[in-house]
Amino acid sequence: VQLQAFGGGLVQAGGSLRLSCAASGRTFSNYAMGWFRQAPGKEREFVARIGRSGVSIYTADSVKGRFTISRDNAKNTVFLQMNSLKPEDTAVYYCAADRGYFTNRSYLPQGYDYWGQGTQVTVSG
Repeated sequence: VQLQAFGGGLVQAGGSLRLSCAASGRTFSNYAMGWFRQAPGKEREFVARIGRSGVSIYTADSVKGRFTISRDNAKNTVFLQMNSLKPEDTAVYYCAADRGYFTNRSYLPQGYDYWGQGTQVTVSG
């Protein structure tokens, strides 16, 4: 499956952004989807994951209550709504697809099979 993330940009602290990730090439609903982010000099970290039907959702503590992951299987798209953004949210955000089911590896980049190219989010303080 091919993934393309977009929607990043420059926003002031306290603002909002909505990231989208469009999938093509395979049946989108066969994949769980995740969002990760990577700041300069840091490892890629888990942000959120959503199951195939959209019922099972896992969110990192650092963004819980501010970020919401969702998906539209009819449009082959997964979203990340980001509210109350902070400067520490600045990173390149990546979407990823997982053919398997949730395990502890689902919190790690190694738990995903396909990746998008990333979209830059910059939050100014």
